[in-house]
Amino acid sequence: MEDIIVVEGLHDEIRLKSIYPNCNCVITNGSEISKETLDYIKELSKNHNIIIFTDPDSPGEKIRSRILEVVPNAKNAFIRKKDSISHNHKKVGVEHAKKDVIIDALDGIYNKESKSTGTLTNLDLFKLGLNGDSNSAKIRNMISNELNIGMPNSKQFLKRCNTLGITYEKLEEMTWKIKSEMKNI
Repeated sequence: MEDIIVVEGLHDEIRLKSIYPNCNCVITNGSEISKETLDYIKELSKNHNIIIFTDPDSPGEKIRSRILEVVPNAKNAFIRKKDSISHNHKKVGVEHAKKDVIIDALDGIYNKESKSTGTLTNLDLFKLGLNGDSNSAKIRNMISNELNIGMPNSKQFLKRCNTLGITYEKLEEMTWKIKSEMKNI
């Protein structure tokens, strides 16, 4: 089973990918984690191990609590505040932790052999009319709703479909069905 690491921001994801290039992350965009993001994490938890790796501060704990409400069996990775302070000593976060601190936090929890499960590309989205057409966003949103992955832009849509292991054939089938329904309206 593949692991998904939930982090607070893009810089946290970049930091993790510098250590684990194949890791899959979900970004909460801070403590105001949306219902769509929580639903997406819950959906991912059906086929993936969820690891919560938030900053060692009160907003990080708030995010952790909200995720544990919807995915009670999520695993938790922690770093100490003193090990995650920025160089200017003004910020705290996963993005500021040293490599060995992150490895220690995830050791025994994170399956380092995890890799992206899907093979969809931007070209696939374009071929299916899910990017570049006047109705692309509308169709993507309808598919996103069916997959329970929030309402992402095309880049995030591609990433989320690949994380869920959606095949080209499955996406093509879903797109065809929605386009057919739209014609009948």
